[in-house]
Amino acid sequence: MQAKETKLKGCYILEPTIFKDDRGYFFESYNHRAFCEAIGSNVDFVQDNQSYSKKGVLRGLHFQKDNYAQAKLVSVIQGIIQDVVVDLRKDSPTFGEYLSIELSAENKKRIFVPRGFAHGFLTLSDSAVVIYKCDNYYNKASEGIIRYDNKNLGIKWNLESNQLLLSDKDMNAEHSDRYLK
Repeated sequence: MQAKETKLKGCYILEPTIFKDDRGYFFESYNHRAFCEAIGSNVDFVQDNQSYSKKGVLRGLHFQKDNYAQAKLVSVIQGIIQDVVVDLRKDSPTFGEYLSIELSAENKKRIFVPRGFAHGFLTLSDSAVVIYKCDNYYNKASEGIIRYDNKNLGIKWNLESNQLLLSDKDMNAEHSDRYLK
């Protein structure tokens, strides 16, 4: 596995070593020891999540606050997504900055999102199946949302706004910058 730290400290793009032949391919999808060595930190995942989304579905930008903050390891097993993370760590030199990357079943790239980040994704293919590991349990009372179209972030989504499908929760998220100050 190759790990490359992004411009957002502690956030890594991971690419597995893939063994291909005329029968298909094989790769190790997760190895705790190799993963922790690659990112230089010990992360114990306690929950796996999976979502199926149609083209245009935008989920996010979500995060868990305080004692329920979550680190995530995000992968796509079917389709293509635009994955976006936002650094909400007030003591970080990249506080308030975002990173956008295309993850797909074909490129098999993953993103490790440390605690203190908001996360969201947009389905670019007809459908997508996204799986992600979390190092902490979900707590509804600790959930935070930043609107996908926050003017101060200026995220460039890869579909036009009239093509986006959002949940009521995401559509009704406040336009506040309180998490970005």
